[in-house]
Formats: sequence, structure tokens, C-alpha cells
Amino acid sequence: MIPLAPFDIPPDHPAFAGHFPGHPILPGVVLLDAALHRLEIEGEIDLANCCVRSVKFLGTVGPGDRLHGEYVVLAPGSIRFTLSVRERVVLTGTVLAAPRAGARRHAP
Repeated sequence: MIPLAPFDIPPDHPAFAGHFPGHPILPGVVLLDAALHRLEIEGEIDLANCCVRSVKFLGTVGPGDRLHGEYVVLAPGSIRFTLSVRERVVLTGTVLAAPRAGARRHAP
């Protein structure tokens, strides 16, 4: 697995305001979006030509949580990824994506 740089979802992210009052958690779609953008940068995939093959939400992310991720290239164009908070997996998934033009290649 190739590590992704840790990142935070800001505590004042607007998604926390209504999801859920008194017990804010990050909506899954926002978490998936953050994962895909991190993969776009570090995994060098082209999100314009990306298909989410599978995704599982396994835990919650709250304001100020630090996310750690990793990914592996399963085959050309197929990437499996995982995001964790405090060593607890909160998201796993697989995407099919074309490499970004000029991207370095990772061995499967």
C-alpha cells in the first residue's frame, strides 16, 4: 500500500452544520469526494475519467478528525483505497481511472 499524506476536514466545514445538529458527522459523499481528490493529486489519476467501482463507509468522521489514507494499484487503471481516523478504517473503495497526462506510473 502506498500512503497518502494525512489531511484534515476543517471543523467549520459547512457540511457539519446540518449533518447532524448536536452530533456533527461528515456526510459520506463529502468523505468520498475528499478521498478522490487526494487520489487525484497523489495517485495521479484523472477524476474527469473516473468511475467509482465500489465504496463502503465503515465509520464516522467528525469535526477536526485527521484522516490517513493509503492506496494500491491493482491493475492499470484500478486503484483500491482506504481512509482511517485514529487507526479505525472509515472508508474503503475501488476506482477505475485513467492516469493523468504526464503522471509517473506506480507498479501494481
